[in-house]
Amino acid sequence: MDLRNIAIIAHVDHGKTTLVDAMLGQSGTFREGQAGEDRAMASDDLERERGITILAKATSVEWHGTRINIVDTPGHADFGGEVERILSMVDGVVLLVDAAEGPMPQTKFVTSKALALGLRPIVVLNKVDKPDAEPDRVLDEVFDLFVALDADESQLDFPHLYASGRSGWADAELDGPKADLSALFNLVVNYVPAPRQLADKDNDFSMLATTLSADTFVGRVLTGRVESGQLKVGSTVQALSRMGQKIEQFRVTRIQAFRGLGQQDIAVATAGDIVSLAGMSKATVSDTICALAIETPLEAQPIDPPTISVTFGINDSPLAGRDGKKVQSRVIRERLMKEAEGNVAIRIAETPGGEAFVVSGRGELQMGVLIENMRREGFELSISRPQVLMREDDNGNRLEPIEEATIDVDDEYSGAVIEKLTGSRKGELVEMKPAGAGKTRIIAHVPSRGLIGYHGEFLTDTRGTGVLNRVFHAWEPFKGAIPGRRAGVLIS
Repeated sequence: MDLRNIAIIAHVDHGKTTLVDAMLGQSGTFREGQAGEDRAMASDDLERERGITILAKATSVEWHGTRINIVDTPGHADFGGEVERILSMVDGVVLLVDAAEGPMPQTKFVTSKALALGLRPIVVLNKVDKPDAEPDRVLDEVFDLFVALDADESQLDFPHLYASGRSGWADAELDGPKADLSALFNLVVNYVPAPRQLADKDNDFSMLATTLSADTFVGRVLTGRVESGQLKVGSTVQALSRMGQKIEQFRVTRIQAFRGLGQQDIAVATAGDIVSLAGMSKATVSDTICALAIETPLEAQPIDPPTISVTFGINDSPLAGRDGKKVQSRVIRERLMKEAEGNVAIRIAETPGGEAFVVSGRGELQMGVLIENMRREGFELSISRPQVLMREDDNGNRLEPIEEATIDVDDEYSGAVIEKLTGSRKGELVEMKPAGAGKTRIIAHVPSRGLIGYHGEFLTDTRGTGVLNRVFHAWEPFKGAIPGRRAGVLIS
């Protein structure tokens, strides 16, 4: 069977998950009588509620004899460690852009990684049936974005489609028949190259682990694309680190592939397919799983270092034990260790005395999601304020993470926003331009420390109308102290 591996890139709310639902439905993956789940790719309660993608997931559809593996990418830089590894599993990307809003910063983050890896993009302008859609302007913006991100000529000559994921159609022309998504399926099959790994299917087995999850029955599960050879259940393989050290040798107890929404057990994994393996006890993301004869690991992206840390402690207030049942530090420790097993971007350290745990991760959003998930599971926690992690360069200078904030506000509030960001929060104004309809777009580089806790203040300053998006930009020299609250605060 022919194979295509693609990733879908989109900003929050540009309709990625809805489009995938339509693709699943039209390719016959939701069979008659099977509950077609709304927003099938949103696997976590919080993902459904917030409309964000946290865990990168895969699904696969069949179209006229070709299996298309579709991988969902998290758009947030908080989950950025996942993005690079996921893109290494695919041969092409579909960039989904809202025909009214145009390309947004989170799209830019993932797109820059995809273009740097040499992937060829297909651009889909979604929601063209919205009254304020301007597909031609947005198409020009996408082209300008690609130029700014150093795309090569073959990437700039990208095919594009007009679509409405909600109505389930995609067409090469705006006034096309608008019947179904066949134009998108055909473009993926004809434009995205087949995996180059298919040529290596007779060599020794090797696979790069790109995502990690934990299963209650079989333990650690690593997912990745088979780079060469074949693997049968019961074979003995080894895990090599990025540096080439042997981590462990183990027997493969289960191989699963993505078929439709679920995973199915398969007997043999072949080159080019995306599969999940179980049986290992130590191997983790960015390790190479390979035959015993292989000595050099596959090239892998190192895992991005954490930028923010929060201390989780037991609830020692007088009201302890009223809301949740899980209050002991031992239970909290087990839960955090379990989280670290399935989430590579999080690191956990115990404080002396073992009563509290320092959890380091990639940003406020990721921490917020972890805390909210634990609260729902019945944990009671005391949480410290987030600390931004610094690092030192070769000369011993302190560096701190800087984020690029892209802000859309009504013209009348732009002054207040710029004053806050460039004043006490130590930001630097990069660009300011009219965004149409009485709005201004402001782009600023601000230290992560300056953005912690800013969102609430920002909504107050813009009367709830502003939109703030942020993405990791670079490590830069320490910008100096940022003052805390000046005025008194009423705490209920």
